[in-house]
Amino acid sequence: MRVVLGLLLLLLGLCGSGAQGEGGGLDEGGAVEESSEQTTKQTTCDIWVEMRALRDMVVELKVELRNMEARVKDSESQVNELKTELILTKVQVELLQRENSVQATQLISLETRLTATESKTSDLEKQNADLQTRLSTSESELLVSKSRIDQLERENGVQATQLISLETRLTAPESKTSDLEKQNADLQTRLSTSESELLVSKSRIDQLERENGVQATQLISLETRLTATESKTSDLEKQNADLQTRLRTSESELLVSKSRIDQLERENEEKPKVAFYTALTNSRNVGPYNTDMTLKYSKVFTNIGNAYNPATGFFTAPVKGVYYLQFTAFGYHAGSMGIQVYKNNQRIMYNDIWQSSGGDKYFTNSLVLELIAGDEIHLVLPSGNFLYDDKDNYSTFSGALLFPL
Repeated sequence: MRVVLGLLLLLLGLCGSGAQGEGGGLDEGGAVEESSEQTTKQTTCDIWVEMRALRDMVVELKVELRNMEARVKDSESQVNELKTELILTKVQVELLQRENSVQATQLISLETRLTATESKTSDLEKQNADLQTRLSTSESELLVSKSRIDQLERENGVQATQLISLETRLTAPESKTSDLEKQNADLQTRLSTSESELLVSKSRIDQLERENGVQATQLISLETRLTATESKTSDLEKQNADLQTRLRTSESELLVSKSRIDQLERENEEKPKVAFYTALTNSRNVGPYNTDMTLKYSKVFTNIGNAYNPATGFFTAPVKGVYYLQFTAFGYHAGSMGIQVYKNNQRIMYNDIWQSSGGDKYFTNSLVLELIAGDEIHLVLPSGNFLYDDKDNYSTFSGALLFPL
């Protein structure tokens, strides 16, 4: 701005000198000619002095323009460094996304094996989705920043072209000093244009500096957000590692449980299965007899292991173990209703009930016995006692192996 004002003042001075020269031509005689020669010499000296000053100003303007170019190149270098850092950040984000994708796949695979971890796996997937969204937002911001940097580079290129053009236009007066008087008016116009262009350039450079400051702030903010994201990702990786450790422990426990279950299944397959359920008869009244009578429960509904013989009424223990036995007796006549339980040839239980008149009467009892293989259990109807049974199966005898010994 100061250089332009100096050039304008120089031009005004030149115009004033020319005007004075013309006015001097109005004097008469030799004094007029002598004054005219002195004025011409003085004007020529002044023009050369002013031309040197103009050249010095142009040189100063060149120096300022070179400094401005250096500043623009520094800005381009900083922008390139920022672009490199942004590319590295994008690569790290993409690597993080791929790692999160692999982790999500592993969690989905583990989810089918352990139902207990479904809730935690769901939370982890939500966190990963949120992280991907935030990273996508960061990528969008980086793309916007790249677009603005490209625009800045284009503006810098335009400014460089304008500065070169201005330098060429300002250098031209040095080679055309002989035509300076004729080109004063044109020079003034060109200097005005240069001043306007310089003002525009200064404004654009100020805007460029402001934009660079804003970009630096945005990059610092983005770096802070990426640092926070990396911290959260590190925590997530730790959580995933802990989850994988817990899942491996759970898998080990499941393998142990599966082994134990397989062992139990094999033991259950090897374990003998004994159970029976029978009813007495369809002939209704049984007894009374003059002697004790072995009861033969002829209606067999269940006889797993074939340990009960309906032809004899005996249950024979196939293996050593603890057995559960139960019987139910029914009658409705007046008189005595009773049952005796024998283990081999030893009576181990006797139940009876007396009815003074007709009416339905029941009694039920059960036993838990330790038997060895070959022990026999049968029920006996004592002499003088009676029972009743028909298709409704009122009187029954049943039993089962609780566990072998």
